[in-house]
Amino acid sequence: MTEAIDPITLAVLAGRMEQIADEMDATLFRAAFNPIIAEAHDASHGLYHAATGDTLVQGKSGLPIFVGVMSFAVKAAIDKAAEAGDLADGDIYIFNDAHLGGTHLSDMRLVRPYFWDGELFCYLASVGHWHDVGGAVPGNYNPSATDVFQEAFVLPLVKLARGGELQQDIIDILMRNTRLPQSAMGDLNGQLGALDLGAKRLDALLNEYGAATVKAALNALGDRAETLMRAELSSLPNGRWEAQDYLDNDGITDKALPIKVALEIEGDRMVLDFTGTASVVAGPVNIALPTTVATAYVAIKHIFPDLPANAGVMRPIDVRVPEGSLLAADFPAPVGGYTETILRMIDVIFSAAAKAAPDRVVANAYGTINALSIAGKRANGQPWVMFSFYGGGHGGSIETDGLNHGNAPISTATIPPMEILEAAYPVMFRQWALRPGSAGVGRHRGGLGAIYEIELLEEKAEAFLFGERGRFPPQGIVGGGSGAMNAFHYEQADGWHQPPLASKMLGIKLVRGQAVRLETPGGGGYGAAADRSPEAVARDVALGYLSPDAATATYGPDWQEAAE
Repeated sequence: MTEAIDPITLAVLAGRMEQIADEMDATLFRAAFNPIIAEAHDASHGLYHAATGDTLVQGKSGLPIFVGVMSFAVKAAIDKAAEAGDLADGDIYIFNDAHLGGTHLSDMRLVRPYFWDGELFCYLASVGHWHDVGGAVPGNYNPSATDVFQEAFVLPLVKLARGGELQQDIIDILMRNTRLPQSAMGDLNGQLGALDLGAKRLDALLNEYGAATVKAALNALGDRAETLMRAELSSLPNGRWEAQDYLDNDGITDKALPIKVALEIEGDRMVLDFTGTASVVAGPVNIALPTTVATAYVAIKHIFPDLPANAGVMRPIDVRVPEGSLLAADFPAPVGGYTETILRMIDVIFSAAAKAAPDRVVANAYGTINALSIAGKRANGQPWVMFSFYGGGHGGSIETDGLNHGNAPISTATIPPMEILEAAYPVMFRQWALRPGSAGVGRHRGGLGAIYEIELLEEKAEAFLFGERGRFPPQGIVGGGSGAMNAFHYEQADGWHQPPLASKMLGIKLVRGQAVRLETPGGGGYGAAADRSPEAVARDVALGYLSPDAATATYGPDWQEAAE
């Protein structure tokens, strides 16, 4: 029987447990060797249910997409332990199999059972995006992969530690399958340190409050999250609303791929039905079912921002994904470009929700992380891999214009600073600037995209791009206009070129002095352009966001009087 818990104690324990996850995040961010974790915070930590693997608490600095997928990762470890019958205090599981744990193979997952007084109490887990995990393309975003083996080294769910003793053979295998073993070893040690800290903080918490009280708090938090979600849904109108958007292509065949959703609300329940979405494809824009469910959670969390990071939120929501869809790909279908597909999922969920509750939703953000890798060898023969993601404009909302040059709405990650990238790699940014004219028009315009032009300083290198929105712009809502499309150019001896597939290309040969240039999309607009105030248009012109001619053509001449 579960112990009752008073509201004050529940609030205190909720804060204490969130602090544990936050400290685990901070530990890894400070210890990690690669800037994707250390600077961009592409990682996450949390506490998970001992029997189901459900997310109990997640750190606020980690990526929201991991709230859902890490519960699948923990459940996979629970099932493996039950099958083997050898779970022990001090064990740590490790794997990167995306079809089991969601997202992609770059995300290395560590799962540790936490015991108290000899009994399993919960699980702690850490996930971080390693800089390179083998495969055909440095950085692992291979736009032409047709199976996971062309994307990265696949590590099944195995024990990294048994009874507190690290298994050196597993570490040796990992380090032999990366171009950057020093970086990988540093990140691994950072994740192990985060798990150790989480266990110590839980020890202190349970010593102070007792296992029964803390367990009661964890159960109550799940029930509370469900109650809050049902109350939010009950406040919305009943009905069914649909939306559809497209991926440019799968990186193999130049064919647009529909992503479709029907959002249905009835009372205190919601259905998200993705029937009509494209089938599994040859290229790496497929995603596994755990990733799809997790993405639905991220979208819901954006629409209802006051909800906690707890699996109870999803109890009233039914996510329906047709078998054979690219949203439910089975092993060994390639899934390396999962970020592009989940961004389009969020876009269509927002567009559908805008028809039900336009005051709660923003227009589409720029819709691609533009995973760009540049790799080569230094003069001393040392390999280097610059992998990063890049920002763009967010969508306008009922309250304000969209954010200029933000990060993708799948995460709370930050864009690695130019100074960090230039210090770490033999490149120079010729340009890092806002992209004028890229915002979708509207009563509240979208945010501006960005321009990045990166020159190679080493003798030679290769560049690889995995992006989207090169053919289908971010959409506005409630009558707002679309943002500008993505544009990528690369420099060769005979001038500038663009990829045949618009947003994806591999093996771009660069020599010293040549560059690549990304012009990222702006966000969609909110509301009709005719409703935008002349003062706001005049301000955009004064800041260089919009040319005078474009302002007059789009919004009319009234802004000129406001500018005087």
